[in-house]
Amino acid sequence: MQAVILAAGKGTRLRPLTEDTPKALVEVDGTPLIEDVFDNLIDIGVTEFVVVVGYLKEKLIERYGDAYEGVPITYAHQREQKGLAHAILQAEPHVDSDFVLMLGDNIFRANLGDVINRQREDRADAAFLVEQVPYEEASRYGVLDTNEYGEIVEVVEKPTDPPSNLVMTGFYTFTPAIFHACHLVQPSDRGEYELPDAIDLLIQSGRTIDAIRMEGWRIDVGYPEDREEAEERLRELEAAPTAE
Repeated sequence: MQAVILAAGKGTRLRPLTEDTPKALVEVDGTPLIEDVFDNLIDIGVTEFVVVVGYLKEKLIERYGDAYEGVPITYAHQREQKGLAHAILQAEPHVDSDFVLMLGDNIFRANLGDVINRQREDRADAAFLVEQVPYEEASRYGVLDTNEYGEIVEVVEKPTDPPSNLVMTGFYTFTPAIFHACHLVQPSDRGEYELPDAIDLLIQSGRTIDAIRMEGWRIDVGYPEDREEAEERLRELEAAPTAE
């Protein structure tokens, strides 16, 4: 399976770390964010990377070239940051079947393989790893409403009155139908082409999207304190005794 990795952002909230470094190369516990993403994806059987690059893209391309640990890399350039749906469309020419979408600034230690397994069952058109958060925090995220079968029936971006406390985590599988939906998306109030709007178009067209509950943890490294928390979590894992 191919994986599309979104790594074009400027990471302004991580400055000064990102003043002369792309966000994807910011290190967490000695490892660049994107290498942690690569390693996670290799572990679950991904065989090709399509990396959407933008800000200081030359440094990413120079560092990794055309492969990482033997897995080929194709780069797609997002020349202007116009939202996640716009970023996904930059990868469209390089994707020919079902694929993984992963944000390049998330640290996961979770059941990512379960999402790929669900996609391969051919019952779902997409599957998302989702996380339960406290209701008071849900309005910061893309919030999901599900039916009795665990299928996603609505996605609401940062709602004032969340329909649930289930939120998107930054790990998805899609069929190529998502590209058509992204083409149809109109700019949001903030002038960006939003992924939740594309997902809603899929749902309205009758596509089935399954929610897979996250087992484990993930940290979206958006601020310096997130990086510190991720490093602490990783060091705890390294220090934990292994089962015989």
